[in-house]
Amino acid sequence: MFWVATAIFVVAYAIIVSEKIHKTKVALLGAALTLITKVLSQHDALHDIDLGVDWNVIFLLISMMIIVNIMTKTGVFQYVAIKAAKVGKGNPFTIMSIFAVVTAISSAFLDNVTTVLLLAPVTLLIANELEVDPIPFLITEALASNIGGTATLIGDPPNIMIASKAGFDFMDFIIHLSPAIVIIMVVWMLIWKVVFGKRLHVREELKARVMAMNENELIKDPVLLKKSGAVLGLTILGFILHGFFHYEPATVALMGAATLLFISGEEPHHALAEVEWPTIFFFIGLFIIIGGTVKVGLIELLSKEMIALTHPTPDNMFMLSMVMVWFSGIASAIVDNIPFVATMNPLLVSTAGTVLGSTDTATLQSATMLPVWWALALGACLGGNGTAIGASANVIVVGISEKAGHKITFVRFLKYGVPVTLLTIAMSMAYIWVRYYILKF
Repeated sequence: MFWVATAIFVVAYAIIVSEKIHKTKVALLGAALTLITKVLSQHDALHDIDLGVDWNVIFLLISMMIIVNIMTKTGVFQYVAIKAAKVGKGNPFTIMSIFAVVTAISSAFLDNVTTVLLLAPVTLLIANELEVDPIPFLITEALASNIGGTATLIGDPPNIMIASKAGFDFMDFIIHLSPAIVIIMVVWMLIWKVVFGKRLHVREELKARVMAMNENELIKDPVLLKKSGAVLGLTILGFILHGFFHYEPATVALMGAATLLFISGEEPHHALAEVEWPTIFFFIGLFIIIGGTVKVGLIELLSKEMIALTHPTPDNMFMLSMVMVWFSGIASAIVDNIPFVATMNPLLVSTAGTVLGSTDTATLQSATMLPVWWALALGACLGGNGTAIGASANVIVVGISEKAGHKITFVRFLKYGVPVTLLTIAMSMAYIWVRYYILKF
């Protein structure tokens, strides 16, 4: 079964990269082969928490798509688009920078998928008004969402999983990861200024046309806006407090979507028809394929070899921390970071037990283990920027862009994602080295 699962994964990934066949078709066929060859049972694929489809992610996506689709009818996204364009005085790079910062901050306190779902329609409208290619803007927002989501416990699913396994709280992530993310964002934006500052130009008459627009006239349905705005606000509050009330994010989102459907008067088939179903089923297929590689031990085999090569000791896990950043970053660019972290978590706990002689919370949060956990978090979250399928936000942005008539090819995403991933992983490695092994705080 090991070679069957490996072959399905490698071939499916190769076809997705080639873009000869639509990625959703490939993912669903790969999932079907994973089931028909009994690499995974149907129970594994649909019900197992570690191996199967992450229904929390799926229903979170569907629910937020419903909320966003209903809000779109109010004209609020057009309002925000013109407002942002006017703040940026119609300058394309300034607008790109504003949206990158807004996306990063929002992704730290919402999940990054929700953030890009809200901002992508706005971006498409601005690009259309300024007659510029929206793809650099959209990819920048996807990258910013993954960077910003790394900063907090609730920003990205891998952080939630790491916090649960090691016993970290919200402030642990703020103290240890937020400084790294602030530095990374500043450096990245400065480099982006060099790359795009002189390439993005629009005619003065287009800037003037945007500056002359009255954004208030774009609100088409004020009553629906109040209803949907209230529901979205409560949903966001629910995301922030979901840990306190012991609800999954999908439960909060589903409640928001159901409430808005009920009070808006919108016909369900209209709202549901606008859901990005190809993207949803791509996720379902991908979860099953990756679950097969997890079950047969492919990822675990690679992880164990990495740990064996680094020879961690009770006093120093420097080499393990350095390798962990890069290994997690590269692996998370290729496979979804959620099953990867699910595999790495127990391995790090096992390493603590073997090397430090205990697996209690105090040991897992000891000065020796701390850099390893943060290396895993930084690598897994930032590595998702590497490819179009490395993170959920990337897949969503690619899907929305394609639906709007702007196809983002796998290779084009690589041209943006790989340099940013290499930059952010290198900066993360330097951050861990300086903070935990030189300054030691």
